Amino acid sequence: MSPTPPQQRGRKLAIIGGGWAGLATAVSAVQGGAEVCLLEMAPQLGGRARSLAADDKQALLDNGQHILIGAYTQSLTLLQTLGVDPEHAFLRTPLRLRYPRHEGLRLPSGAPLISFTRGVLANQDWPLSARLSLLMTAGRWLLKGFQCPPDWSVSTLCADLPRCVREGLIEPLCVAALNTPAAQASASTFLRVLRDALFSGPGSADLLLPRLPLSALLATPAQNWLLAHGAELRLSHRAQSLQADGAGWRLDGEFFDQVVLACTSVEAARLCRDIAPAWSQQAQTLRFEPILTVYLHSPGSRLPAPMVALQEGPQAPAQFAFDLGQLGTQPGLFAFVISGAAPWVGHGLAESGRYTLAQAIQEFDWATPPTVYRVLAEKRATFACTPGLSRPPMAIAPGLWAAGDYVAGPYPATLEGAVRAGQAAAAQALR
Repeated sequence: MSPTPPQQRGRKLAIIGGGWAGLATAVSAVQGGAEVCLLEMAPQLGGRARSLAADDKQALLDNGQHILIGAYTQSLTLLQTLGVDPEHAFLRTPLRLRYPRHEGLRLPSGAPLISFTRGVLANQDWPLSARLSLLMTAGRWLLKGFQCPPDWSVSTLCADLPRCVREGLIEPLCVAALNTPAAQASASTFLRVLRDALFSGPGSADLLLPRLPLSALLATPAQNWLLAHGAELRLSHRAQSLQADGAGWRLDGEFFDQVVLACTSVEAARLCRDIAPAWSQQAQTLRFEPILTVYLHSPGSRLPAPMVALQEGPQAPAQFAFDLGQLGTQPGLFAFVISGAAPWVGHGLAESGRYTLAQAIQEFDWATPPTVYRVLAEKRATFACTPGLSRPPMAIAPGLWAAGDYVAGPYPATLEGAVRAGQAAAAQALR
């Protein structure tokens, strides 16, 4: 850790929100010498990437399945700062889209361009013409700097690709990265994800599947680190009021030099409604996409891979399935993820669970009959990453900043986007 500049020592910084963005803000601010007070309205840290408390009837479950990729360098650096060993915390493998009955795209290790070319050419599930079409299209994206008109959807971007490539690669990657169906998803944001994941360096496309519960991955290590470094954490505390006070701010009557709103866009819009009406209005216009996680129980069963891609359809909700036993957390439990799940939320959790169970029975061979263990809904999991979306900026007012995956930037609503937003807000607050 570099020495703290004298002008930053003792600066009081309030951070509202204890998700990944808020925790990244807090760690960076403490490293910069600020006196940090973090407020979180929930009784635990972690935000939308946390573990739910276990009880006598339910095992410890995450509120959703979150994966990292090798390109998420800032998230991995943050975890290492907190004492988390990535080699222990993740199962790291080259990008692999395994389906229930066949192998999909699988990238070998090596330099990005060579690895991508070899992986595409080796995919026997596609005809040679489809493989060559994808390579030529990806080459055009590369030559254009992964840029496209801002009003294009992913479906528009990929309209000329063969159907097997769209259904077997583009649509699963799009819904996994943007949580928005390809027909409604921003092509420019999707291209940025592809650029960083597939072409930014060796291992950038690697999948990092958590071997630890989500709270043990970041929230608990961050809480321990922050407390050990003198930060104040106020859990179960919802910020009520925020007003400018000279060169600083009054948060619920308490003075702070700087404030970072690392809470949801809804909470941030409420707190700064009278301070920055235009910013508040822009934040309120964001739409959200839900994610459902259907946990199935089948003792003794095993999926063909730790993470398996699925073909969704009118009666097949899930796009991915995770074998928690192969990940070393909960043998016999399987998490089926429904991204862009607005239609299924409308059907209800019980109905979504029944359809997912039927999909799972049809797609896999089970050692014991699977049953629905629990269905979890994160109704505001991500903002809807649509073409031409105008996201609110980080700067709200002098000394007042926003940090979150929804803030203007190149990434969709990912863990890496949240971490980078938090670190950027901390850097501005400490200037």
